[in-house]
Amino acid sequence: MTQLELVRKGIVSPQVKHVAEKEGVEIDFILQGLSEGKIIIPANANHANLAPCGIGKGLKTKVNANIGTSPDSFDVDTELRKLQAAIAFGSDTVMDLSTGNDIPAIRRAIINASTVPVGTVPVYQAGIEAIAKHGAIVSMTVDEIFDVIEEQARDGVDFMTVHCGVTQASVARLRNQGRITDIVSRGGAFLIGWMLHNEKENPLYQYYDRLLDLAHKYDFALSLGDGLRPGCIADATDRAQVEELIILGELVKRTREAGVQSIIEGPGHLPLDQVATNVQLEKSLCHGAPFYVLGPLVTDIGAGYDHITGAIGGAIAAAAGADFLCYVTPTEHLSLPDVEDVKQGVIASRIAAHAGDIIKGVKGAREQDEKIARARKTLDWETQAKLSLDPELSRQVHNKIPSSGNTCSMCGKYCAMAIVGKYLARPAIKC
Repeated sequence: MTQLELVRKGIVSPQVKHVAEKEGVEIDFILQGLSEGKIIIPANANHANLAPCGIGKGLKTKVNANIGTSPDSFDVDTELRKLQAAIAFGSDTVMDLSTGNDIPAIRRAIINASTVPVGTVPVYQAGIEAIAKHGAIVSMTVDEIFDVIEEQARDGVDFMTVHCGVTQASVARLRNQGRITDIVSRGGAFLIGWMLHNEKENPLYQYYDRLLDLAHKYDFALSLGDGLRPGCIADATDRAQVEELIILGELVKRTREAGVQSIIEGPGHLPLDQVATNVQLEKSLCHGAPFYVLGPLVTDIGAGYDHITGAIGGAIAAAAGADFLCYVTPTEHLSLPDVEDVKQGVIASRIAAHAGDIIKGVKGAREQDEKIARARKTLDWETQAKLSLDPELSRQVHNKIPSSGNTCSMCGKYCAMAIVGKYLARPAIKC
């Protein structure tokens, strides 16, 4: 039985117990969220060393790190170092987006080494194998797409991005919209090329029940992908994007009826004033399903610093109710990330997630800030370091310029808290 079916039968799985303990909430809270489809626990039974996490309403906002090879860089050891860095700095999940070298071997190495849930985009492998076998992505067969999905499920993939909302109708909306960047989703592009070349409907939409059967069999979660997400802020929240979201909302109901878990993927590039609106749209149209956003990036000019533009949007999205942030690294739009880029992307998204959790009232979020505030008040530098997202960096920066006394080198003997603390400690003057 799937996690969803176990809940409906009143059975508390080990995964549910683990998530409840990790989040510091009651088991019944997790069970209710799962039964409503507002929380998911991506946990393929074939992922042997998995420590599961919960994603959804009332839980800490989760962060995903994308790793994986490209045709120009395909060393498996490098990807495993990225995996280790992502987990070490607090990523809750990883996605293997490999498109170079032996894709199945790389995926299996990542799953075997990962203690966090692993996601994939199976149409990447299907498309690339179609090039090797048939000479073109558009020549892949429906069976080949579903064979890859089942292969990845057998390997232990916990959640899969499937672009089921890219239909002939939504592509027609795209044609009429007149976008600047058209399609920026690689998986969406693979499928749209196939659909237009073959003059057929998207197989992941047309044969959705077949997809549900596989998700049910292996209990992997469907991450209903946004193949029509905006690739620049000028294209944000247009008719094509909303058309796809409406379709995904209809598919969410079918996943729940099939006993399968699902989340919705979202943009992308959004101006600040549209971030909360997009979260509200998703929650309304998709029946409260967990929302997984890429960034979102709030400006297009941050090349080289897009982990910052993504964190700005991510914080607003999380505060508005987004449940899951896909990190953005400094190399977004420019290059494949290295290990340091992965670290920077994870930390930036964790800051955004935590900022959102404070506003959402997630249990323990404000308490974390209060602990570090008290350490700052007492000039307890080691406790500040331990409570920070990157303790080693905190210590390095504090010691970069030596200070006389116990204050930092910014203020030295003119430290505001040290001065005021000295006088506040004296008895109050009676008037």
